[in-house]
Amino acid sequence: MAKASARHILVPTEADCNTLKTMIEGGEDFAEIAKIHSKCPSGKQGGGLGEFSPGQMVREFDEVVFSGEVGKVLGPVKTQFGYHLIEITKRTA
Repeated sequence: MAKASARHILVPTEADCNTLKTMIEGGEDFAEIAKIHSKCPSGKQGGGLGEFSPGQMVREFDEVVFSGEVGKVLGPVKTQFGYHLIEITKRTA
């Protein structure tokens, strides 16, 4: 079964998400941005979500994690919780 590890940043608006993505693409550290800005409790750990299988996260999040490019910052991804930036750190088939 496929498994993935990812980290994310959750913010309330798409504009916030785009601003943070630009900062990260400009060289800011993903984990530090997560600690400061993420509205998810995982932000305290730099946004790390650990390892999970398909179906353990909400559908929109799952679709990105199990099809997106590993190591790239993806998003904004809209879910019922808000807007996410997602970085897939590892994935196995």
